[in-house]
Amino acid sequence: MIVQACINGARPRDFHPKLPLTAQAMASDAAACVAAGAGELHIHPRDADGRESLAAVDATVLAVRKACPGTLVGVSTGAWIENDVARTRAAIAGWRELPDYASVNLSEADAPAVMELLRQHGVGIEAGLATVADAERFVSLADHDRVLRILIEIDIPDLAKALDEAHGIAAVLERAEVRRPILLHGADATVWPFVELARQKRWSTRVGLEDGNTLADGRVAKDNAEIVAAAVAIFRSAPHG
Repeated sequence: MIVQACINGARPRDFHPKLPLTAQAMASDAAACVAAGAGELHIHPRDADGRESLAAVDATVLAVRKACPGTLVGVSTGAWIENDVARTRAAIAGWRELPDYASVNLSEADAPAVMELLRQHGVGIEAGLATVADAERFVSLADHDRVLRILIEIDIPDLAKALDEAHGIAAVLERAEVRRPILLHGADATVWPFVELARQKRWSTRVGLEDGNTLADGRVAKDNAEIVAAAVAIFRSAPHG
């Protein structure tokens, strides 16, 4: 069980005053999150204009690694970042400062090809499953067991429906006898209920400004580190044995 810090995502500049958008800001923020107890980092690199960019991965990963030696660093490969299959593949193939892992959304048409490209470069894969259909597609892949972990990542705002979808995904994985580690996370209103569910299931979770900007009591968090510290405190209350 780990708490992964997701420090920026695709959030716009005005989402939070402490949203990190440059490589150095991400490095500094990441270090604060690790100090607060984050076990790993999930980052969306940005270009000089603050836009998400797969071409910015090298500089960002290098800066974060210098600030957080020994901590695993992951990035997104979301199709919306380059908004073009050929550009996405070319950018990944061009990485020189390789992340430890990258998330791949199974809802995206090119997901299997992106996963194979990451394997060729020795980059771990987080298989992102947002729906039961994503999970069914994932288990149908011949090499689905060759992933670092599975992300059950639900962005349904209604908590009851979000929980149903998460349990449905878990059921598909169980029927297929998938035994890879699971990281569960929600978005906005479902962030903290899903942190608690992950604690109960003894799964990993992630928190940070990518997923939401509030604490469990509804207060706007000071920064990513405060969010991480709150999630770590919840996980430390997990029963042992």
